[in-house]
Amino acid sequence: MSDRRRPVVPGSDAAAPRHGLARVLSKQGVCSRSEAARWILAGRVRVDGRVVRDPEFPIVQGRQRIGVDDDAVVAAERIWLMLNKPRGLLTTASDERGRDTVYRCLDDAGLPWLAPVGRLDKASEGLLLFSNDPVWAAGITDPATGPDKTYHVQIDRLADAALLARLVAGVVSGGTTLSAKSVKVLRQGEKNAWLEIVLDEGRNRQIRRLLAAFDIQVLRLVRVAIGDLELGGLAKGQWRRLTAAEAASLAPLPS
Repeated sequence: MSDRRRPVVPGSDAAAPRHGLARVLSKQGVCSRSEAARWILAGRVRVDGRVVRDPEFPIVQGRQRIGVDDDAVVAAERIWLMLNKPRGLLTTASDERGRDTVYRCLDDAGLPWLAPVGRLDKASEGLLLFSNDPVWAAGITDPATGPDKTYHVQIDRLADAALLARLVAGVVSGGTTLSAKSVKVLRQGEKNAWLEIVLDEGRNRQIRRLLAAFDIQVLRLVRVAIGDLELGGLAKGQWRRLTAAEAASLAPLPS
C-alpha cells in the first residue's frame, strides 16, 4: 500500500483553515477565550458529539457541531455598547478582593456575555466600550490602526506652551517612549488646568505616567471620545447600544 498522502482537494476540510476550539467559541461571541478554555478542560464541550478537553483542538468553523452542556452553540447576536464609567470601578469581569467592577452598571440588563474593549483604570472615568465581537474589539485596540482616544484631564498646575510641546515630544519612562498626539488647554484656574489630550495608541496608564514624568499630578481623567464617537450627554453609570454604523466607524465589522 502506498504511503503517499492524498492531494488536498480545494474546498475540502483538509484545505479549510483550522483554529483552536477555544478561539472558535470566543469568536462565536458566547464567552471569552479564557472562559472557553475552562469549559473545555472541565469536559463541558463536545465536538460532533464527542467530549474534547484540548482548548487547541483544531476546528473547521462551520463544518463541525459544537455543543456546551449538551446545548448546540449558536453564534450570539453581535452587540456593541458604550458606558459612561464612573470613577472607582475596576475594568474587569471579577475581582478577587470583592471590589466593584464596571459590570455593576450592566446588572439586570439581560445582555449576553460582553467584554470591555480596552481599559480605564479605577480612578479614571468616561467612555468605555463593550462587545462580544472579538474581531471588532481587536481593531479598536490595535495601536497601529485603532481610532484616536480623547481625554479631558485636570492637572494640579497651570500649563504653558512649553509644557504642551514637551508632552507631545514625549519622554522615555521605564524603557518606553510615552507621548501624546496632541495637547491643548481647555481652561485654567488659579492653581490647576484642564487639558485635552489625544492619544493614538493606548499603553497602560499612559497619560498618568506621561504627566508623572514631569512631576504633574492628575486630579481627574475623563475619556470623552473614541474616534468620532463622543461620550456626549450619557449620564454617569449609564450605557447605550451602538448602531452598526457607529461601530463600523470605529473599526471594520466582520462580514
